Amino acid sequence: MAVTDHDTTAAVAEVRAAALERGVQAISGIEITAVEEGRDLHVLGYLFDPLYQPLGAFLLAQRAARIARVEAIGSRLAALGVPIDVEPLVRQARRESGRSIGRPQVARAMVEAGHVADTREAFECWLGHAGRGYVPRAGPAPEAVIEIIHQAGGIASLAHPGKLDLAARIPSLVEAGLDAVEAFHPDHDASVVNQYIRIARELDLLLTGGSDFHGDPAHGLRPGSVTLPAAEFARLRDARPHAFN
Repeated sequence: MAVTDHDTTAAVAEVRAAALERGVQAISGIEITAVEEGRDLHVLGYLFDPLYQPLGAFLLAQRAARIARVEAIGSRLAALGVPIDVEPLVRQARRESGRSIGRPQVARAMVEAGHVADTREAFECWLGHAGRGYVPRAGPAPEAVIEIIHQAGGIASLAHPGKLDLAARIPSLVEAGLDAVEAFHPDHDASVVNQYIRIARELDLLLTGGSDFHGDPAHGLRPGSVTLPAAEFARLRDARPHAFN
């Protein structure tokens, strides 16, 4: 298993220790946010060195940008008449430098303030790309994210490509070093899963998969609700055997 927190490796050691106690093998994982044409494009990293210093510096800048974005979203929501107090979120993110902050925390604050019934409504009406409170993100290109994952010794996988219909973008990302695509995802129905498996086979890519669990019962997901077939995990393992020594 892997826990792929957004833009932080702070939990990797804790996850490995907890998994070991339960007889589960845990590998390093992360989900790094790239930005392309004003939209988020997420790249998963696996089997990398979480202590690689340049990666740590890269992620520190990512988390600083996240704080700035949350502050901007807070200002926008206040101007729209749905104010929330983002300062406790910002203070905690600054105090715990390894913690990432983002729209999920804002969504929960909106629920607590009584503006929405649940976090799903917060995203659908306010925080999603079409929402009135949406603030575009600034960040690195996906090619830069792929590069830093490789520098840290890891495998780079394009996260949930079906959500953004990224099939046409994959060949150029392969030229930049993309190793895998996340075909198995709760937002991918069977036809989408098969589409990205086919693309992966055509481009000689590995496959990844996961539940995309965000700790929020409003999304109805649990860790392990979507898994990677054993044969595909074996291909990942064979691609980075040193990571399992």
